[in-house]
Amino acid sequence: MDDSIKFPRILVTGGAGFVGSEYIRSAATGKLFGGLPRKILILDVLTYAGNLKRLADVSQMESVEFILGSVTDRQLVDELVSSTDAVLHFAAESHVDRSILDSTKFVETNILGTNILLNAALRHSKTIILISTDEVYGSLESGDAGESFPLKPSSPYSASKSAADLLGLAFFATHGLDVRITRAANNYGKFQDPEKLIPKSIQAIQSGLGIKLFGNGRNIRNWLHISDHCDAISRVLHLGQAGEVYNIGGNESYSNIEIAGILLDFFKKPQFEIEFIEDRLGHDWRYSVNSSKIKKSLGWVPQRQLGDSIQEIVDGLKFLS
Repeated sequence: MDDSIKFPRILVTGGAGFVGSEYIRSAATGKLFGGLPRKILILDVLTYAGNLKRLADVSQMESVEFILGSVTDRQLVDELVSSTDAVLHFAAESHVDRSILDSTKFVETNILGTNILLNAALRHSKTIILISTDEVYGSLESGDAGESFPLKPSSPYSASKSAADLLGLAFFATHGLDVRITRAANNYGKFQDPEKLIPKSIQAIQSGLGIKLFGNGRNIRNWLHISDHCDAISRVLHLGQAGEVYNIGGNESYSNIEIAGILLDFFKKPQFEIEFIEDRLGHDWRYSVNSSKIKKSLGWVPQRQLGDSIQEIVDGLKFLS
């Protein structure tokens, strides 16, 4: 094994989640930029969004160790951070609708949990990557949000992520802590939670039910495959700079009704029913980020397309069920 890797021991919070598990699977099998880690510690409290099935391919590897616990457990977090070289902080409450119903868990996990991790990283002088979202920029009528774009969150979820980002940047400005932030577009790919738009719509089609879309279905999102997302994060870890924010956007932007159309074409059901339901409170119209910084400075280029990835999403849903 290559001993020259910059961060041989990493802690991944939220590693049983959708994106975190993809990072672990790719890192543990040497697919990511920067080399093969000698040790990957996984911290996950296994809420509804955490599923150990996602880690089945790597769970028996000696280099991979799972720890059941929360990012709000100060003692546990301190012990884990002290024994690793870098922290990749994926753990978060992330479902907008749930945050609208009750924001408490979002504040606890996304803000308090991040603060606890930042303090541990500061005590032990560790690099920490905060995995954030393009939703912190709020809705854009036109154009793309660059990394210096004002934060204008619309939901309790995006507000909690904005707060976490600002905490991280404050730790860099005040203490010189090596904090780096990534803000990614909507993700899709294998093992995504069935409550998200694409897998939820797939299940509706397979069950013969109508696809349900908020409002008129014309809200627009940029879309990014999780493997492209994880490649970008790994480049930020190994090539990025302290105190910097990196936007990560895909090559494709679609309205929700266009997503439904792509899925219906895949399943050859063009006449399938689409039901428009009462719009989500505070529903942002459009997200779009400018990713030129990470492309120019870190050599990242997205590779995957949604149309070529639907079958793996279908297979992943079967595996998780």
